[in-house]
Amino acid sequence: MDRNTIIGLTLIFILLMAWQQFMAPTEAEIQEQQALQDSIAQVQARVDSLKAVAKDTVEAVQLVETVDDSLALLRQQAAFGPFAAAADGEEQTLVLENDLMKVNLSSKGGRITSVLIKNHKKLRYLEDGSTEEVPLYLLEDEKNKFEYLLPIANLPSGGVSTGGLYFDVAEQNEQSIVLRAPTTTGGYFEQSYSIADGSYNIDYDIKLEQLNNVVSQGVDEIKLSWVNYLDKLEHNEDYERRYSTVYFKPMDDAPDYCSCTGDDTEEIDGQRLKWVSNANQFFNTSLIAENGFDGGTFETKMLPEEGEDLKLLVSEIEIPYGRSGSESFAMHMYVGPNEFDRLYNMGHGLQDVIPFGWSIFGSINRWIIRPVFNFLSSFIGSAGIVILVLTFVVKLVLYPLTYKMLYSQSKMAALKPRMEGVKEKYKDDQQQQQMETMKMYREFGVNPLGGCMPMVLQMPIWFALYRFFPASIEFRQASFLWANDLSSYDIFWKLPFEIPFGFGAHISLFTLLWAITTLIYTYYNTRHMDMGANPAMKYMQYIMPIMFMGFFNSFAAGLTCYLLFSNLINITQTIVTKNYIIDNDKINRELEAYKQKPKKKKGFQQRLEKALKEQQAIQEQQKKKRKK
Repeated sequence: MDRNTIIGLTLIFILLMAWQQFMAPTEAEIQEQQALQDSIAQVQARVDSLKAVAKDTVEAVQLVETVDDSLALLRQQAAFGPFAAAADGEEQTLVLENDLMKVNLSSKGGRITSVLIKNHKKLRYLEDGSTEEVPLYLLEDEKNKFEYLLPIANLPSGGVSTGGLYFDVAEQNEQSIVLRAPTTTGGYFEQSYSIADGSYNIDYDIKLEQLNNVVSQGVDEIKLSWVNYLDKLEHNEDYERRYSTVYFKPMDDAPDYCSCTGDDTEEIDGQRLKWVSNANQFFNTSLIAENGFDGGTFETKMLPEEGEDLKLLVSEIEIPYGRSGSESFAMHMYVGPNEFDRLYNMGHGLQDVIPFGWSIFGSINRWIIRPVFNFLSSFIGSAGIVILVLTFVVKLVLYPLTYKMLYSQSKMAALKPRMEGVKEKYKDDQQQQQMETMKMYREFGVNPLGGCMPMVLQMPIWFALYRFFPASIEFRQASFLWANDLSSYDIFWKLPFEIPFGFGAHISLFTLLWAITTLIYTYYNTRHMDMGANPAMKYMQYIMPIMFMGFFNSFAAGLTCYLLFSNLINITQTIVTKNYIIDNDKINRELEAYKQKPKKKKGFQQRLEKALKEQQAIQEQQKKKRKK
């Protein structure tokens, strides 16, 4: 071992000894803790002795009860240290209320035990198929926790949980309250809540007054433990479970979240956080720090589908502590609906808890479809009629692409008689048929994929709408025709059994009508197309709508309603465009004029024809070998 290694190890040993000496409790603290433990042992021995001789005498029983109370007090002092007095009390329910919500708090733990959302209801589905409205509460589960771990020195448990303390009311009015848990040393831990009319926001602050002398040395963070059992609030539990999770926002990064479809844990260490949100499909409870949290660990746990709770969310949040004599940490709580404008005005990207999707699809929903829908809703009262008008607007905007697709189909239809001639001429030679077909496409300037590309370009809007309807609270419990909730599936016919593969135990009429109109549209739109080269496609285009019925049958009625309207408008556009707008005689003239133009083969066409000729040559050789 060289000299530098010996010096390094020696310095490390000295530092460890110095740290141990610094962190060790003082002699007075050790004696105090030992005296407390000795007192507990003595009282316990006295209790055991009295119980042995007490038998049934009243005086002895009373003496035992008195000693038992003393023992409980000593144990309380050992468990809670300077907060021992606050560990004993009677739980009271305290209320804050404005025009939008009613907040119930408990003096035990000083936490919110439930929030009544006044302008929204929960639908209870009865056995006869009818529904009744019941009040909608958030944070109401008795198993929930919202407590701070205060690292008090020299306690066997390592600290005091505020969930076990009884808070005194220091100040209170109808919309604000200050709660304090005092210490025997003159300090206190304080939680204050304040609300205002017209808002779901709660101004929430904590204060540590004169606690620096009782908090363990070297501690610069206080841990907040938030355990939230999400309630089932919507009829479509599968949807709600899929869109419920923990979101969190790093100070210098985009919001992130735990998995929505399985158990997941995300740990943020060494990176400050702006907010943490526990989000249902249409409601959320968010905790926002004015100056940021130090980090945290976030967990989602899937619960049994047959249970009373939807999902378990656990957040361990680290709050910075500067060890000053009087220290506050300012926060805000949002407890309410996922209304985009409200969350957007809260700032810091809180609106991203609404599951509109990410990337281009989320942007389309947030900044194009949503504003258009809100504009239409400002003067149209029915959400279903708004969907109809929205569908018409989308189809009107996309009509140039639709026209291009229909025009390409009309050119293919004009070539069909010529194609039939090629098929008849080379009916025994498939390779030659394909070569002559490609040659005809090139001669007449027809792109067989021209009718597909406009549909591909529309797909981002379709994918965006797939997320828009089940994420927008505007469709929640909005009725239209036979559907009583456009954010969930419509039940036109309830089945006495359940069909697998996600179909469910019901028939959605919107989905059924969508499938029927899709088949009609497919037939009308492809009856002039040549499917001889690939006969399987002819049948697949009719099988696909039937297969997708199982997917859409349990989807949001708002989307299937949109798809039905979309099909009806597509059929109308196709009939009108092909019969009254497109001039078929003009198309024939264009085809003949293009045929007369000199052609220059493009690289792709040359390679394709070469590949076909090579394939044809191989087949010819195989035929000759078979004849031999």
